[in-house]
Amino acid sequence: MVILALNCGSSSVKYQLFDWDKKEVIAKGMVERVIVGDSFIIHEVPGRETYRKDSDCADHHIAIDLIIKTIVEAEHGVLKDIKQISAVGHRVVHGGEKFTCSVLIDEKVLDAVKEVQHLAPLHNPPNIAGIEAAQAVLPDVPHVAIFDTAFHQTMPQHAYLYPLPYDWYEKYGVRRYGFHGTSHLYVSKRAAAILGKKPADCNIVTMHIGNGVSHCAIKNGISVDTSMGLTPLEGAVMGTRCGDIDPAIPAFMMQKENFSAKEIDSILNKKSGVLGITGRFTDRRDVIQHAENGDERCRLALEIEAYRLKKYIGSYMAAIGRLDAVVFTAGVGEMGWQIREKSIEGLEQLGIKLDRERNRSAMTRKRETLITTDDSKVKVYVIPTDEELVFTEDVAAILAGTYTDHMQFEYSFARADFVRS
Repeated sequence: MVILALNCGSSSVKYQLFDWDKKEVIAKGMVERVIVGDSFIIHEVPGRETYRKDSDCADHHIAIDLIIKTIVEAEHGVLKDIKQISAVGHRVVHGGEKFTCSVLIDEKVLDAVKEVQHLAPLHNPPNIAGIEAAQAVLPDVPHVAIFDTAFHQTMPQHAYLYPLPYDWYEKYGVRRYGFHGTSHLYVSKRAAAILGKKPADCNIVTMHIGNGVSHCAIKNGISVDTSMGLTPLEGAVMGTRCGDIDPAIPAFMMQKENFSAKEIDSILNKKSGVLGITGRFTDRRDVIQHAENGDERCRLALEIEAYRLKKYIGSYMAAIGRLDAVVFTAGVGEMGWQIREKSIEGLEQLGIKLDRERNRSAMTRKRETLITTDDSKVKVYVIPTDEELVFTEDVAAILAGTYTDHMQFEYSFARADFVRS
């Protein structure tokens, strides 16, 4: 059985093709600049050189059609026929309160996703477009939705409700939802396996740090709090998003600069965070390089980000009590040793003893690494995330009729003998 995982963004489509019987990735890639012009596909197959092709994609339907054609192409493809694809798994960023786990997509499910798209206007519309495009290209196979928000539906009411008029929640669903759920699920299960414990016996803080950043407090294996909120704008400092700020600032700046609501929303989402502080960078590699070369605003951006990370670790430790581990993941979490070091140094009083050499050597997206000392009461790990594997296993289990909630379902990566391919 071959499963196609799709992750549709506003101007890109990521994909991964997984051979379930052989338990291996047979191809992956991305179509970039969908809709905006000058589109191209990057196609990677293990053991081959990366293939790139320029091809204009005016919408997601054309982009997915390009992916399918590339997958079955004689020279660069990996399948002989499109019929070899048995199912498709789709990342859906926002499921609201309607979805607590992955589900088979039918007309009712798609309608429900459309009903909450106003909660994630930058993400759900392209997710929906991707589903409809894939269903048109692959109409005879099952399609499954995997929700970013589902993992966090275990949060207690006191954690997810805002101190706002209650009827806002009743009428419009204004509450904390959280995102990056599949990533937090994956790395927390891996951390439990590394610790030699069952997930239900573990308290873990997971730190997903990429362009988007979110943290999760996991108590007895389930999410009890997370940093992103109604939208992915709340929480930590991000590449272009501001994260936590005084809520009076938008109204203040709208008065000072005569910004419209749309303009201030765009500034907070696309021109703030690391970009806002540095004035020119979102990639932390650029920020680190220029900070080391004396750029004061880049140095400041690193200090601000690390300071916020440290505060989240401390606050989540207070929220969940006894802590077994902290996990860093995603691009910056896996590769940015400088940011990791700044965010956990000085936490010895909380039981975290950093091993600087281990931390500085953890610069790969292929290996799970302990970066604290052997006698550190709280362990800190760098664990590369694998959201696509979560997609794949959810799809396979739903098709087999064995899928349940994540505390009952046994993922392959939650086992002690799991080996990352």
